[in-house]
Amino acid sequence: MTYRGLTWDHPRGYNALAAAEKNGGPVRWDVQPLEGFESAPIAELCARYDLVVLDHPHLGEAMAAECLQPLESLFSSAQLEAFAATAVGPSFTSYEMNGKLWALPLDAASQVMALRPDLIDTVPKNWDEVVALSESGNVALSLAGPHAFLSLLSIIAALEPTTDMSNGNWPNDSVLARAYSILQQLFTHASKAALGLNPIGLLEHMSTHDDIALIPLIYGYVNYARGGREKPLRFHDAPRVGAGPPGSIIGGTGIALSQCAQVSDALRDHLMWLMSPEAQSGFIPDHDGQPSLRSAWADADVNAASGGFYDNTRDTLEAATIRPRHNGYIAFQSDASAYLRMALDTDIDANTVAARMTEMFHANRLERSLA
Repeated sequence: MTYRGLTWDHPRGYNALAAAEKNGGPVRWDVQPLEGFESAPIAELCARYDLVVLDHPHLGEAMAAECLQPLESLFSSAQLEAFAATAVGPSFTSYEMNGKLWALPLDAASQVMALRPDLIDTVPKNWDEVVALSESGNVALSLAGPHAFLSLLSIIAALEPTTDMSNGNWPNDSVLARAYSILQQLFTHASKAALGLNPIGLLEHMSTHDDIALIPLIYGYVNYARGGREKPLRFHDAPRVGAGPPGSIIGGTGIALSQCAQVSDALRDHLMWLMSPEAQSGFIPDHDGQPSLRSAWADADVNAASGGFYDNTRDTLEAATIRPRHNGYIAFQSDASAYLRMALDTDIDANTVAARMTEMFHANRLERSLA
């Protein structure tokens, strides 16, 4: 039996799955652009595909639409416990909701620091050092699409490492204002080169031009750290506040099964193989993928081939925070990012921004609860 799957159109999201298909795998993969992956309605995709590669913030929307199959019906509790124990950071738990698992964490990522080693003498460790460095004018921010809001959340995670937003909790206005103030200071001095680009476009620009030396928060893409590029990038842990842990928001991708998929043993075995230590440390990184198993992130060969990408950012992944996932969150994330870009561009004060963000969040939750 052949299944139809949808993933995202980038070597990190597609090449390993396409190679598995070519090697006789049971899934035929189509692609969508990054913007579709970040915002396309999950129910519409599940109506057309058996498998969907998704990001965990879509779970609330998927729960409301009842368009996914819980994976407890496919895998034993021992198998799921093994996945949970071996996944890096909260990659596994980000796909748990309502007491069930809804996707397998194929790929792990979070916002980390990207830099050009030929343009940076000393790697900054904390936000004070990043702000000071930004005065040079060659520090950039990732603000396009949902990433303005995600950058704010990552700074909040550094300021308050115990913050848990995964179940509807929301930081208080004083923390929001402090986080926005850091973003505002950076924006004042930051390079405006490539400001409207998504993370892929921004990293591509950074690796082909000399006007951006550092991006303090951007989702890590191992592809830009590998040898063979004229100007390879280096990735490091996200900035800290003082001696605290790096603050970041977990990303990555999971493979979910739509309600229309009729699962065969061949498909179950294929998914088990994709999550196996052998595939995660070999086949997936060999085909431009970014594995989710902790063992792959610690593997010496995998690190040697990636310029130390995994070693340099593993602490960030392990400490990463899960963002909100309620039904309606995707729309809020887009609206919040648009508001933040406007606030930064017009220099609105931090307390006003914090109050408005809180108002927007609670209005979004209330609207969906009444729908």
